[in-house]
Amino acid sequence: MDRDTIKQTSEAVMQVYRDLESVPVERTCTGIAECCQFKLTGRTPYLTAGEALVAARAWKATGRKELPEHNEKACLFLGKDLKCKIYQSRPFGCRTHFCSAAGGPYGRKEVIHLIRRMEQIDGALGGQGALPIRTAVEKALKSM
Repeated sequence: MDRDTIKQTSEAVMQVYRDLESVPVERTCTGIAECCQFKLTGRTPYLTAGEALVAARAWKATGRKELPEHNEKACLFLGKDLKCKIYQSRPFGCRTHFCSAAGGPYGRKEVIHLIRRMEQIDGALGGQGALPIRTAVEKALKSM
């Protein structure tokens, strides 16, 4: 994938993330990282191609080139300090997570317009829908 496509895609995805912040749903993340503990929540985020590209770029920006060893218990971006290593670039699902401490999940009707934009970005990249976080980010890293 060429640099212009990566840059344009990243900008489009980050705009969706900024627009999400204006959705009138009260959120108060307490930073307990419960939503990042997949074994506890039973939920693993799925990423579109655009989201995976943004996450992969953020991961590389931390100086890392490869993803950590496979761990189904927690998010691959969760550090030992229980802080997200790509927090500013975290995926849409992480921003609308199911953490009850933060206020529970966003209702689909409040964010469907943003989900559709993510799907359009995915289609423009030739994506075939959202993939599990590790699979999606590995694919994005290979395309960069």
